[in-house]
Amino acid sequence: MTAKPLSIGARARRFVLELPLERPDGFGGVIRSYASGPQMWGAMEMLSGVERVRADRPEQALTHKITLRYREGVTAAMRLVCGLRRFAIRAASDPDGSRRDLVCLVEEIRA
Repeated sequence: MTAKPLSIGARARRFVLELPLERPDGFGGVIRSYASGPQMWGAMEMLSGVERVRADRPEQALTHKITLRYREGVTAAMRLVCGLRRFAIRAASDPDGSRRDLVCLVEEIRA
């Protein structure tokens, strides 16, 4: 079964793809920062919201599916920004191999 492609009007959110920059920290590790990359239009759909406990503190995790126009080279090291919201890319794939859509499964980063 082939997924029906999204119409252009459904891609109403503007995302900025942030590219990772790594530089040495002087102690054998790296400091990761991000630089703004290309802007893309896409659609966002919430998948789940869970609450979990980490280090004896409650934490919420929101996962979304973001559908963008296909772009080569998007990896899980990158992240997406929409306004003040940031999303860590967990997986990115071309669902039907047509190089039309890029579906990213993301987790919202809470500051």
